[in-house]
Amino acid sequence: MRAAFAVWNHRIAPVFDVARQIHLVVAESGQIVSETEESLPDDGGTGKVLLLTELGVDTLVCGAISRSMQVMVAAYGIRTVPFVAGDLRQIINAWLSNELEKK
Repeated sequence: MRAAFAVWNHRIAPVFDVARQIHLVVAESGQIVSETEESLPDDGGTGKVLLLTELGVDTLVCGAISRSMQVMVAAYGIRTVPFVAGDLRQIINAWLSNELEKK
């Protein structure tokens, strides 16, 4: 599984549409295999979604997201978990333990 967490200052970014960075987590059997930081293009949306696709992301965790952006993300087969807020590490741990939707 590959999840992209929109980040700002070690927290979930408040709005994905204007986020500049993601924290990419690759996990297998509930364990983190790798983590990297990736810069997002500042192009209004399409480049962000294409980068997520190139990175093989299957889940995007973010704060707010516009409806048009969420539709675009979904069109590429990426599941969105919106309106998440908090410390990045706590959110990653919640995602790993399938507790994220309860946050």
